[in-house]
Amino acid sequence: MILITHILIALSSLIYSGFTYMSPTKTKLYASMSLVALTLGSGTYLVVSTHSPLVSSCITGLVYLGIVSIGIYFAATKLAAETHRVKNDN
Repeated sequence: MILITHILIALSSLIYSGFTYMSPTKTKLYASMSLVALTLGSGTYLVVSTHSPLVSSCITGLVYLGIVSIGIYFAATKLAAETHRVKNDN
């Protein structure tokens, strides 16, 4: 059951970071980061509880983390640019 939950959280995180990039808000950024934390937490639990090979799990986790982190970074950059633009317009 935890494996299905882990996969659903990870997929949700990937999709939600894409939505966050399209329309960034502070709340969406925090939600994206929370989904990443949940994915890492459930992945760590799976590795520890099932004694699965650490190397393959870590490589997969790092690829996932890299993709989502890049999405969150670009969303945060876009939000900062929009906030700066709105601030300068006033």
